[in-house]
Amino acid sequence: MKIDESLPLEYSTEENRLKILGFWIFLGAEIALFSTLFAVYFTLHNNHADGPSAEELFKLTPVMIETILLLTSSFTIGLGIHAMRLGMKKAMMTFFVITLVLGLGFLGTEIYEFVEYIHEGATIQTSAFTSSLMTLLGTHGAHVTFGFFWGTAILLQVRKRGLTPETANKSFIFSLYWHFLDVVWIFIFSFVYLKGMM
Repeated sequence: MKIDESLPLEYSTEENRLKILGFWIFLGAEIALFSTLFAVYFTLHNNHADGPSAEELFKLTPVMIETILLLTSSFTIGLGIHAMRLGMKKAMMTFFVITLVLGLGFLGTEIYEFVEYIHEGATIQTSAFTSSLMTLLGTHGAHVTFGFFWGTAILLQVRKRGLTPETANKSFIFSLYWHFLDVVWIFIFSFVYLKGMM
C-alpha cells in the first residue's frame, strides 16, 4: 500500500481516495431518498383530516434545542477532523465524543417531541400530514441513531489502532455523513418547522 505523504492522512492512499469518492456517490442516493420524503411531505402537509395541523403541533423550544445541538455537533466534528489532520489523537477523540453526546441530546429531544405529538393525537395513522411528517423526521432520526453507533465504533478503532490511513479515512467519511445529516436538518428546520409555524 503506497502512502502519499503530501496528502492528508485520509486521502493518502489510492484505496482511501476511492472510498471517499464512493461515499460521495452514496450520499447522492441519500439525497434522492430525502428529496422523495420532502416531496411527499410538501404534497400532503395540508391534509390533516381531524388531526392537528402544523401550526397546532409545532413548538419552537424543542425545535431550537434540536437545531442548536445538531449544528454545534457539526462544528465539533469539524474540529475533530482538524485535530486528526494535526495528528492530535486525544483532541480528535474528545471532539468526536462531544459530537456523539450532542447527537444523543438531539435524539433525546426528538423522542420527547414525538411523545408530545402522540399525546396531542398526532400519530403516524392520524392523517396524511402526520404520516409524512413522522416518516421524514423518523428517517432522519434513524440516520442520526446509526451515526451514533458508527461514530462509537470508529472511536474504539482509533483508540486501539491510533491514527492510521485506514482509521483517518473512516473518521473523515463519518464526518461527511454527519455534516450531511446537519444539512438535511437545516432543510427540515426551515421548510417543515418554520414554514409550519407561520
